[in-house]
Amino acid sequence: MLSIINSCTLYGMQAYPIKVEVDVSPGLPAFDIVGLPDASVKESKERVRTALRNSGFEFPLRRITVNLAPADIRKEGPILDLPIAIGILVSTQQLAAEQILAGAAIVGEVSLDGAVRSVNGLLSMADCLGKEGLQRFFVPKDNAAEAALTGSIDVFGVSSLAELADCLCGEKEIAITKVDIDNLFAQAESYMGYDMAEVKGQESVKRALEVAAAGGHNIMLVGSPGSGKTMMARRLPSILPDLSIEESLEITIMYSIAGMLSPEQPLIKQRPFRGPHHTASGASIIGGGRLPKPGEVSLAHHGVLFLDEMPEFPRNVLEALRQPMEDRRVTVSRVGGRLEFPASFQLVGAMNPCPCGFLGDPLKPCHCTPMQIQRYLDKISGPLMDRIDIHIDVPRVEYEALAGSKVAESSASIKSRVMAARKIQQKRLAGSQATCNAAMERKQVEEFCRLTLEAKNILKEAFMRLNLSARSYDKVLKVARTIADLAGEEVVGLNHIAEALQYRSLDRKYDL
Repeated sequence: MLSIINSCTLYGMQAYPIKVEVDVSPGLPAFDIVGLPDASVKESKERVRTALRNSGFEFPLRRITVNLAPADIRKEGPILDLPIAIGILVSTQQLAAEQILAGAAIVGEVSLDGAVRSVNGLLSMADCLGKEGLQRFFVPKDNAAEAALTGSIDVFGVSSLAELADCLCGEKEIAITKVDIDNLFAQAESYMGYDMAEVKGQESVKRALEVAAAGGHNIMLVGSPGSGKTMMARRLPSILPDLSIEESLEITIMYSIAGMLSPEQPLIKQRPFRGPHHTASGASIIGGGRLPKPGEVSLAHHGVLFLDEMPEFPRNVLEALRQPMEDRRVTVSRVGGRLEFPASFQLVGAMNPCPCGFLGDPLKPCHCTPMQIQRYLDKISGPLMDRIDIHIDVPRVEYEALAGSKVAESSASIKSRVMAARKIQQKRLAGSQATCNAAMERKQVEEFCRLTLEAKNILKEAFMRLNLSARSYDKVLKVARTIADLAGEEVVGLNHIAEALQYRSLDRKYDL
């Protein structure tokens, strides 16, 4: 007898509806799975056989053929265990649920005792199946809240194979999982307890971080060890604008696919902060692999990607950042297809001024030779540095600032100014894909970055002295536009351009 169970699979970020066709026919005992399954799908034969027996069902000693249609899409992972098991029960008439299954889909991994384990990517699958017109979605109980976030399909969380079978035959009722996204989103708290008020001194750096947050600009922090670069970078998300519900769902889909969601927190409510170690591989940073997965740049979508000790990262990894920094997405090409992952992140880099770290330090002498310093700075290429809007020196913190009792400005206070500037930008850029100044296209820069005569003159002189590239020229205008927005001024003036130029004085290298 043939049975057909609706299910779903993932390739990259894209979910695809599939049909699990199970045929049980007379013949020598055999269990075959076809339809381009990977090794983990093929292994489901042993899991399903044992789970059925341990759940009180009979495993048929006949010829079992499972086809995963369409057969030209690669299927991976244990997500098809549950629909295969239900298909066998229906085909052997141990379960009469054809009418219920007609408008339902099933996804889940089964353990040997019949328990249903959580799987990755349920949010993307639920959205796909809802668009396909299915009404019910049976998922692992731990994933139920995540799948219910879309609101496009009724989600039922099951904890075991026996419980699902009882539900399908009408012997047990499972409540629909409902999630109030607005209420869940309103429970977002301050970012991990980090606050700018904990940073002593460094007023110029905090100002640069405020400008970076207000305009979505990439920033490079250059300073000696212990000056507070990492501390301030970790507090940047605390002054970034709050996530919108749409942005939160985009991030949640990414973390769901990566398997980084917990049942207690099915929705990402805070901007992500990713700080990979400098030994990370290119695939882990950019994304990819044999079966492409999102990398750190995609996990930092709508958040911050922090690269500490940036020159220590492999050169090929740093150069691979150039394309996603411009396009705000990652393109992974494979023989089987071309995938795109979103990567609209804000890059924060940190580096020492020289190999020993004390070039320009007033208290500790630098022992590096000019050649060593040059070689160290050359680890970050000119084209990559050109894509970083703001370069700022992080000086040594004085004793008086560390020991003083002066209370620094809090993140909440800085964030209020950032939010006001972002609202101005969103109103100005309404109708375009850009949501902040850093994302403006060349045409928008020409339209919205109008300069006074004095500002034009100083920018012209700086362009010649600093040997700015065309991209650096646009970066200066964008940063100046953000500074003007923070001041609530429509026209970019002399003081705005002057401050923006200060953030490009380290454009490529130090004056050795």
